Amino acid sequence: MKRFFPLFYFSLLALLSSFSSTYHGAWALKTESLTRELLESARDAEFLGWLKRVRRKIHEYPELGFEEHITSQLIRNELDSLGIEYEWPVAKTGVVATIGSGAQPWFGLRADMDALPIQELVEWEHKSKIDGKMHACGHDAHTTMLLGAAKLLQNNRDKLKGTVKLVFQPGEEGFAGAYYMIKDGALNGVKAMFGLHVDPISPIGTLVSKPGPLMAGSGRFTVTIQGKGGHAASPHKTRDPILALSMTIIALQHIVSRETDPLEARVVSIGFVQGGEALNVIPETVSFGGTFRFLSSESHSYLKQRIKEVIETQAAVHQCSAVVDFMEDKLRPYPATVNHPTIYEHAKTIGENMLGENSVQLHPMTMGAEDFSFYAEKVPAAFFMIGTRNKTVTSPKGWHSPHFVIDEDVLPIGASLHAAVAISYLDQGHASNFQ
Repeated sequence: MKRFFPLFYFSLLALLSSFSSTYHGAWALKTESLTRELLESARDAEFLGWLKRVRRKIHEYPELGFEEHITSQLIRNELDSLGIEYEWPVAKTGVVATIGSGAQPWFGLRADMDALPIQELVEWEHKSKIDGKMHACGHDAHTTMLLGAAKLLQNNRDKLKGTVKLVFQPGEEGFAGAYYMIKDGALNGVKAMFGLHVDPISPIGTLVSKPGPLMAGSGRFTVTIQGKGGHAASPHKTRDPILALSMTIIALQHIVSRETDPLEARVVSIGFVQGGEALNVIPETVSFGGTFRFLSSESHSYLKQRIKEVIETQAAVHQCSAVVDFMEDKLRPYPATVNHPTIYEHAKTIGENMLGENSVQLHPMTMGAEDFSFYAEKVPAAFFMIGTRNKTVTSPKGWHSPHFVIDEDVLPIGASLHAAVAISYLDQGHASNFQ
């Protein structure tokens, strides 16, 4: 009898291991079949034509952060036509839709929908009809792909073993729209999250991302230096704020070059300088501002403290005073975007099944920022870039360019990828498997 229990235990482990292997093998085959079916459905001529029409409508009427009234109405109209329930308004113009049983687990998919204050210079039939505004970062495509995913999910709602939340978010471009969506409950109940962003540099049909830190956090600041103005011929009678500004900008660069571990990524950059109008007059005040980037909350706190100290001290050295504004009441700082390793691997597997193993590539960490980071702070999440460059385009233009273009053949890929990541997450088991 003494040997019975070890033998029984060993046999049970072997049986469970065999069952687990069989289960995961079957799940992998099922997932591979699902991803192909979804992509084929999204590439159907009628479906693709609908995606293109939706994207072009959004592109023609770009709206800035928290002003996305036309875009929000279009989203609601499409959701109504699909019979999908939603909440509105969320964070002023946002829309949050749900598909599924209402039971756990809940999985979130996100698209941002705001445009940029840029005059479009691309000459085509569906060029922006609003002067000075353009979808120059692809948010029109993001919104369209999520609407496409909504249609695919609704058509496959009987396969959903849980609930999918579709988060159509305003104000990504500097306004921290994700933060306000979360504040208004958009993330309530969600156990994990997935997001996509177009990449005009990568070829269409490719995905790029990485586990762990992907993008930096960012903060902004403006400064006013107060001196004493006067004639340029008598500088000794003035307190020159331009000289104080010049020395301050140089000193700020030492925070990274002389105070930061060379192996830690930080950035302090000045974006504008304003001061004076006449060539022979030293002005009374000057102003400047910029951004700082970081990968941790500790770095954020340190940079913020030292930026303020350096500016105020340098101003004082030159017998001036300085007021530093980090604008956090209007432009909330973004945390770093960090991909949860398990959700990243899950999305990567789906991408490989859909597009081929070589189509999913590692993306180097970048010091750019993205407010998807607010979601990733709250729940396990993954953020991927999806290529939109047509092979015939030899010199693609990057984000925020007035010449920004995408290949619309990316739309069915993004729509089906969203849907497949969500369905397979719910299908593989409960949220505890992804913590």
